[in-house]
Amino acid sequence: MSKRYGLIGKNIDYSFSRAYFAEKFEKLKDKESVYVNFDLQNLSEFNDTVLNQKDLKGLNVTIPYKQSIIPYLDSLSKKAKAIGAVNTIQVNKKGQLKGYNTDWYGFYHSLKPLLKFHHKRALILGTGGASKAIEYALKKLGIKYIFVSRTKESDNLLYSELTEEILTKYTVIINTTPVGTFPNIDQMPEVPMDYINDRHIIYDLIYNPEETALMKAATLKGAKTKNGYEMLVLQAEKAYKIWNKPFERD
Repeated sequence: MSKRYGLIGKNIDYSFSRAYFAEKFEKLKDKESVYVNFDLQNLSEFNDTVLNQKDLKGLNVTIPYKQSIIPYLDSLSKKAKAIGAVNTIQVNKKGQLKGYNTDWYGFYHSLKPLLKFHHKRALILGTGGASKAIEYALKKLGIKYIFVSRTKESDNLLYSELTEEILTKYTVIINTTPVGTFPNIDQMPEVPMDYINDRHIIYDLIYNPEETALMKAATLKGAKTKNGYEMLVLQAEKAYKIWNKPFERD
């Protein structure tokens, strides 16, 4: 093996990335590359478990380490710095690590074709690392947004504050939380579905199950729904290009 890639996360046996890249390498007839999961219960394991891997070329980062990985890196791309979260790491021959964010790219290009003139405001469900990339993409799209969370901060709404008036104005809803992920497929964020209609887009970053409880409930109300699979494919392809381009220090 001369090229080793992998995914950093916690409890990631279900991971999209390992299967996706294994299939990609097979299609490319690339017998030199391998992709493995680095399932870390604590990020303090990163140096000993991950960085001692021979021929390490690149990494993906998933929940819950997209923000906490940053201090372990040597540099960040301008976009990753602006977003404040990393999901892709490029490793050079000297073992230097540069962080990127390709989540925003995947989300931006998968949401944009769905947008109509009335989709001017969005609710971002959750405030974790994944939400940062969504925020960045919405800014790029010129869509105003507000975060929704279970705990009150100065700049977010609680789920209990989602009124008919708010949901009439905010016609794009993005779930960045893990609520509804397999095996807890009957769970969903506490969005009052009575106020959802055919003017809404419900975008759930979850891809397992293919149709979440949130998406099912929204479909019954006539809303357009989309899961996170296309976003994952787009961000993965962008990550692959980054891993195989010349290493640049900002």
